[in-house]
Amino acid sequence: MTDVRIIMGSASDVEIAKKVTSILKDFDIDYQVSVISAHRALNVLEETIKKDDCDVYIGIAGMAAHLAGVMAGMTIKPVIGVPVGGSNTAGLDALLSMVQMPKGVPVATVAINGGNNAALLAIQILALKDEELASRLKDHKKEMLEKVLADDKNLGEI
Repeated sequence: MTDVRIIMGSASDVEIAKKVTSILKDFDIDYQVSVISAHRALNVLEETIKKDDCDVYIGIAGMAAHLAGVMAGMTIKPVIGVPVGGSNTAGLDALLSMVQMPKGVPVATVAINGGNNAALLAIQILALKDEELASRLKDHKKEMLEKVLADDKNLGEI
């Protein structure tokens, strides 16, 4: 069984997907990555969602960014949307497409190009049923705190 299924709208989204997979690897989370366009391969997307055995989806797309919303319309599993920047509006179009979902079809949306937070949110969802994973997340948060404290201590005079 795959824990997290990452679907990109196009291969141009691969750098954002790498942000996701890097963190999932750090936490030993099983994942699968695919390119499936909601606009150009809707039937492939539908078949994939129907047969998938994952716990959480991450949809990565730019411009119109309908991918995560279409995925959410096809499943009851959590869907995390990652809007991709790069269009004439620097990703604002993608962000608005993801957060303005119709009533009853939620998509948890992270920041533009926010693959890191998408991965961490997926891990938090998985940790609800996995105490060891929850403990590792707590350790991760402690490491972030320690880094901030060290940065403050080493700041020196400005």
